[in-house]
Amino acid sequence: MWTTENRAKYNRKTSRYPSDLTDEEWALVEPEMPPPPTGRADRRRELLNAILYVLTTGCQWRALPKDFPPKSTVHDYFLRLHCDGDLARIHHALYAACREQAERTASPTLAIVDSQSVKSAEKGGRALIRSVTTRAKRSRARSVTPPSIRSA
Repeated sequence: MWTTENRAKYNRKTSRYPSDLTDEEWALVEPEMPPPPTGRADRRRELLNAILYVLTTGCQWRALPKDFPPKSTVHDYFLRLHCDGDLARIHHALYAACREQAERTASPTLAIVDSQSVKSAEKGGRALIRSVTTRAKRSRARSVTPPSIRSA
């Protein structure tokens, strides 16, 4: 619920962009991030802010504002996080923490399946529904099977 306390908590006027991580958010994400390369400056937060900007706004990588690192660096970092499974691990950790904060178990214990999903899955999905529900057309060509075999 948006109360005066909550509005102040989620106020992002001090950040460059609305998608930038706050210090509290970064404190939750940082332990799950891969370590920075040795001998280099730690730019993980800046790179993650750039990735979140692209994902939030839906802009193209080449349209990334100039105050972020180069688009090739940001895109390569995104691919590394995705391919190594780091993004999935970060998502799972944040999801579990969010559920625990709401006083629920870390993983859900209930699943809901509606009858329409089950029906379409039994038939093989959306692409096969038409072929299953329509009658097959009979060929008007003559049968190659000789009459003696057909009667047997």
